[in-house]
Amino acid sequence: MRKQPRQERSRQMVERIVEAGRQVLVEDGYDTFSTNRVAAAADVSPGSLYQYFPDKASIVAVVVDRYVDETSELVAAALSDRITELGPAMVRDTADALLAALERDPALLRVVYEELPLGRTHARLTQVERQVRHLAAAYLGARPEINHRPDAAAAAWIMVLAIENLAVRWVLDRPDLTRDQLLDEMVALIAGYLLS
Repeated sequence: MRKQPRQERSRQMVERIVEAGRQVLVEDGYDTFSTNRVAAAADVSPGSLYQYFPDKASIVAVVVDRYVDETSELVAAALSDRITELGPAMVRDTADALLAALERDPALLRVVYEELPLGRTHARLTQVERQVRHLAAAYLGARPEINHRPDAAAAAWIMVLAIENLAVRWVLDRPDLTRDQLLDEMVALIAGYLLS
């Protein structure tokens, strides 16, 4: 953002702009996203928008950052809450929490994963994956009875990326697979990998 709003009225206007940015991004897609469309959707003048956002990329960045923050908080909280659990129940509950977080806004998830240039989202998504990987590696390191892999950090990297990609593709593609079936398969995948 170009500057931070100080007055309540300005903060409300910035929130309208960000929400309108999300709406335009989802409805029109990234290629036709423009500051003029956002300003119209937020019911503000383009000049008011430019006081806070220098270009469309800055609006997209705030929308994506908020989405990623909300999603990662939900997943990290689920993982932290289950850190004392053992085995399949922990994997299933954590994967279920990830699915629930991704299902909250599948339209924005589609834009983030399929429309935005990779350079705009890669660093932010990698940062979130790193946080979850560190939690998973700590969990695996403290539980040798359920982790037969020689390197907990490497195992965490494999697991996090596998579960994340399966969850994203399930939410976006809606294959002929129920949620329970997907969770069962995720548990089998991780259990087989960790105990092999």
